[in-house]
Amino acid sequence: MRSSVPRPEDVASPEAIVRRAYELLSGRATDVRDWDSWKALHAPGARLIPLERSAEGKLVARVLAPDEFIASRSPFLAQQDFYEWETARKEDRFGALAHVWSSYDAAPTLRGTPIIRRGVNSIQLWNDGARWWILSVLWDAVAALT
Repeated sequence: MRSSVPRPEDVASPEAIVRRAYELLSGRATDVRDWDSWKALHAPGARLIPLERSAEGKLVARVLAPDEFIASRSPFLAQQDFYEWETARKEDRFGALAHVWSSYDAAPTLRGTPIIRRGVNSIQLWNDGARWWILSVLWDAVAALT
């Protein structure tokens, strides 16, 4: 089911929203990702920031809106089965703000092998009094491939 309104249990805590984001990105190449539900986890103006190599080989922060992230990652997800899951976390909270260091693995099967990617997402979240929102996600896409 596709929805631009997240399930309450998916936005009830930082742990729940991070878990749901991984679930929505994961699946078989033939699966159509539920991008509407994935976008509903993100605050208006949210940013996804992979650290990548430029054409000149320099490390750059590529700042993407959710729709730009979808456009950039959809071809990859349509070509191969891809599952990503959290393997460890460190969470700090202050008031309505939370920061999560979410370590992850990725493979062609859920919790399977071979591991094709390993890394850490730096995720900033906030709670508006009714639910949690993802404000930004920063990760080193170059290191994740090595």
